[in-house]
Amino acid sequence: MRVLRLMAALPAGDPERERLRDEVVEDHMQYARHIARRYSTRGSTTEDFEQVAYLGLVKAVDNFDPEHGTGFLGYATPMIVGEIKRYFRDATWCVHVPRHMQELTGAMHKAADALTAELGRGPSLSELAERLGVETEELIEALDASEAYRTASLDRPIGRESAEGGASLGEMIGDEDPGFDLAVDREVLRGLVDELGERDKRILLMRFFRGMTQSEIGEQLGISQMQVSRLIAKILARLRDGFGD
Repeated sequence: MRVLRLMAALPAGDPERERLRDEVVEDHMQYARHIARRYSTRGSTTEDFEQVAYLGLVKAVDNFDPEHGTGFLGYATPMIVGEIKRYFRDATWCVHVPRHMQELTGAMHKAADALTAELGRGPSLSELAERLGVETEELIEALDASEAYRTASLDRPIGRESAEGGASLGEMIGDEDPGFDLAVDREVLRGLVDELGERDKRILLMRFFRGMTQSEIGEQLGISQMQVSRLIAKILARLRDGFGD
């Protein structure tokens, strides 16, 4: 407090004030690190939280008023914690979600722990929603949002094999299967063929399933090869039109 009072009495930019400021910050860095390590298990590295804690400490030193009647640690602690929580809220989510949903997610986990201790079992969604004063649907959204906090790399090996010999997560994710479109097209085509006349169905059968030439089909139907060619073109055009765009 003596050093802080000396610092406060000096004008901004005074070299002695800067020296005293650095002294106070350095003296309390270990305390800031102690606070940071309480939060370092929440999805970010210890170094990240320490840097944020130092920032909160510097702000506390710059804004502390020795004449206010509060001890320095009583003023600096909530400022350091607040800076860490702000960082945790805004910078440690892998995917951005609305701040309200982030806050509800944090409150949900705390409420779940409290209710588990009270009830001796995990709470239901309705019990959690009642404790938090929110609708069940909103709580479900918060549960979905919590999945965005941490994501896995697609290059991450899976199973017990090493990264060199095993498959990666990305290799196990399904891609668009062209077979789905093919199945849909087949069903559409089936309905269109059912609407054709018996002669047209017979022509398709001979040409595309039996592999007969147009001349052979003409002999079977008693018509010329040219007529068969026109009929096939007409049938195919009708089928294509049935698929639309």
